[in-house]
Amino acid sequence: MATINNFEDLEIWQSSRNLCKLIQKECLLNPKFLNHDKNQIDRSSASVMDNIAEGFEREGNKEFINFLTMAKGSAGEVRSQLIRAFDRNYLEEENFSFLKEQTISLSKKLSGFINYLKSTEHNGNKFKR
Repeated sequence: MATINNFEDLEIWQSSRNLCKLIQKECLLNPKFLNHDKNQIDRSSASVMDNIAEGFEREGNKEFINFLTMAKGSAGEVRSQLIRAFDRNYLEEENFSFLKEQTISLSKKLSGFINYLKSTEHNGNKFKR
């Protein structure tokens, strides 16, 4: 695995940033969302990328795993909100399916990275001597 120096280099963070952009475009700027709690879907999508960043900056794998787990939970929350928005006809089926797939893909990437961190002997930069 290549050396990662910044959280911005992480594929999972880049994917979460892309999800936030998609939520902005397809939900927050969507006039059908006027009656939906836009703030909650905005906060939960932002929480994914922010938890990845915060966990990375703590420089210890145990803490990073904890924050990645929170990020994964927030991705699930976004997916649940998308389902509710679709059920209320705020999203077209094609947009809903695409956004839902993005959240599922991101959750899988987060799970994979969590499993990688759990299996590595490196405990994080704050434990280097």
